[in-house]
Amino acid sequence: MAETKSILLVGVGGQGTILASKILSTGLVEAGYDVKMSEIHGMAQRGGSVSTQVRYGDEVHSPVIGVGEADILVSFETMEALRWLDYLKPEGKAVVNDYQIGSAPILMGKADYPEGINEIIEEKVNANIIDAAKIAVELGNPKVMNIVLVGALVKAMNLTDIDWEDVIRNTVKKKFVDINIEALNKGMSAISLGGETSAI
Repeated sequence: MAETKSILLVGVGGQGTILASKILSTGLVEAGYDVKMSEIHGMAQRGGSVSTQVRYGDEVHSPVIGVGEADILVSFETMEALRWLDYLKPEGKAVVNDYQIGSAPILMGKADYPEGINEIIEEKVNANIIDAAKIAVELGNPKVMNIVLVGALVKAMNLTDIDWEDVIRNTVKKKFVDINIEALNKGMSAISLGGETSAI
């Protein structure tokens, strides 16, 4: 019997967290899991906090992940990782995108972006911190940053036996299929399960 696993994806509006969670949910359903997904959007479509909760197993009764219940936290933005860190299980893993998006007070010059967030995260949990934005730019399209993070998640959760390339072919527009598959594979190779970032 497959134990229910809980995945928490967090980020900022406009980063593609919802698409990432839909690709993830589709792959899990096609693999035969019962899947429940919920979305929480911030005040603004772009710039507000966004979180998606995905739970899968033989039988999932609720899509809601409580504090201390997530098996993995995937953060598309650095400060969002810190904001949601308490939702991880003590033995949980974090995949954190080393990418900063300033909040409204920061953008208006009324506050500074906090320093040392990655170090705090690494002290508290088993974390893989990757530069998904840099990988996406190197591939030629900054917008595939979210798929890089999906790849990292797939590797971290040992879900590599699912045909994610097929899921991508059936989810994204045809002209973007190849670059998204590249992004997925780069994301999978960007992390090591020991908690240290491996070379791209």
